[in-house]
Amino acid sequence: MPKTTLPIEIKISTVVAISTILHSADPQAIDTALEQMTGGVSDFFEDEFAVIDVAAIAHEAPAIDWPKLVQLLKKYRLNAVAVRGASPAMIDAIRANGLALDDGTSGARPPEAAPPQAAPAAAPVAPVAAAPEPAPEPTPAPAPIPAPPALAPAIAAMIVDTPVRAGQRIYARGADLIVTATVNNGAELIADGSIHVYAPLNGRALAGASGNAEARIFALSMQPELVSIAGVYRTFDEGFPSDLARQPTQIRLVGDRIDIQALASASPRA
Repeated sequence: MPKTTLPIEIKISTVVAISTILHSADPQAIDTALEQMTGGVSDFFEDEFAVIDVAAIAHEAPAIDWPKLVQLLKKYRLNAVAVRGASPAMIDAIRANGLALDDGTSGARPPEAAPPQAAPAAAPVAPVAAAPEPAPEPTPAPAPIPAPPALAPAIAAMIVDTPVRAGQRIYARGADLIVTATVNNGAELIADGSIHVYAPLNGRALAGASGNAEARIFALSMQPELVSIAGVYRTFDEGFPSDLARQPTQIRLVGDRIDIQALASASPRA
């Protein structure tokens, strides 16, 4: 195959980024919250890309100190690359600090409205002729039976049959992730859909990575280090709940809280 002579190539690539949703612009409050979230673990985020979501505070927060915020996230090994939900007043400062703007639409724009059509000129009025006798009304045809609604296409699934080692990351883009072998400590599973592990789950599992709050995490033996659904995290620094550890378990999002439930039980466990 001939080697390209171009000094650079551009290809589309899929990159997973963590949403850091701000409810305060106070660096001290953010630092304290991140310290509590990570439990002081220096490699908690492992140099993940981060999108800073300011939609909740964009119209009421004072001017954000972007350089300080970027450095604060870097302290916890989060590399800020873009800002989502920014107000127009923030845009210049965001760009001046080398951050991209993310509107969450992947560049899609609403269609432009069609220009209003001019009203047609009025036709000359013709003399009114006597109306003919109305013809008998035809018998209406029976209404057609509507076709049944089409079924939504089933979400695809990525299947992994080999053990997932420490330091290994697997991402099922736009799909569920099914793993039939052990997920070791230090490994990371990411899926836009649900995650199913038919073996021990010991590493990190992040379901609904694109924002699907209905995604779930299932495992025949649950002992994860961290779980996340639609960006809501929970860590287990003090160990997984003892009554559910290494048992068939599912994890789901209820409101803004991670719930843990035995697969044979109907009672959720916060």
